[in-house]
This record gives sequence, C-alpha cells and structure tokens, in this order.
Amino acid sequence: METTNAPEIARGETTLIGTSIVIKGDLSCGEDLYIDGQVEGTIDPKGNRLTIGPHGRVKASVNASAVVVQGKLEGSIQASDRVDLKKSAVVTGDIATQRISIDDGAYFKGRVNIQRESPKKEVVRAAAP
Repeated sequence: METTNAPEIARGETTLIGTSIVIKGDLSCGEDLYIDGQVEGTIDPKGNRLTIGPHGRVKASVNASAVVVQGKLEGSIQASDRVDLKKSAVVTGDIATQRISIDDGAYFKGRVNIQRESPKKEVVRAAAP
C-alpha cells in the first residue's frame, strides 16, 4: 500500500500551497489550509485547520482552530481547539491552545499556554413571585 503526504481532507475545501510557492505577507482563507512551501508573515485560515507539511517552512504568527505541524514553524500559534506537533516538526515560538500533542522526535522551543474552554453562557431565569 502506497502512503502519501497529501493533506487529510476532513471536510469541505482545502487550499494547498505547494513546495515551489513562496509567500511573504498576510495569508487568509475561508477553508482548511495545507502549506508545503514557504510562508512569511501572518496566517489566518478564519477558524479552520492549518497543516504545515513536511516540506513547509513557515515564519509567521498563526491563528487557526487546529494546527498540525510536520515541517518547520517559527512564530506564535493561537489555536482555538488543538495543536499537533508530529515527529518531523521543528517549532520555535509560543503556543496557546486548549489541547496539544507532541510526538516523540518533535522539536519544540517556547512556551505553552493551555487555555480552558470558553465558559458556556448559562441562561439565568428569575423566579416569578
């Protein structure tokens, strides 16, 4: 059985930035994002998933719902759900998320801030006399 490093498509559309692409500046999109090229700046997939592939080289501030790193990332990560650092990941920077997993062999230098889920607003009803 042949294995590939293609992005996992869990839902809807995925934007792919291939190995030959270099982007400098602000990057935002409305769907999942898979980066296997070079990006420098800020990355905001508008609450969707960001995957940095094994050839990905990113120097950016990242804001996504979930972040999976297989390549190299320098910069801060803000993930509303989770961050997964795979065994080939090299991450330098601070991470703020609710859940994190770091595989054996992954390199990470920075701080981790585990955030609690935002409290659900409870409806308080006044008792009628």
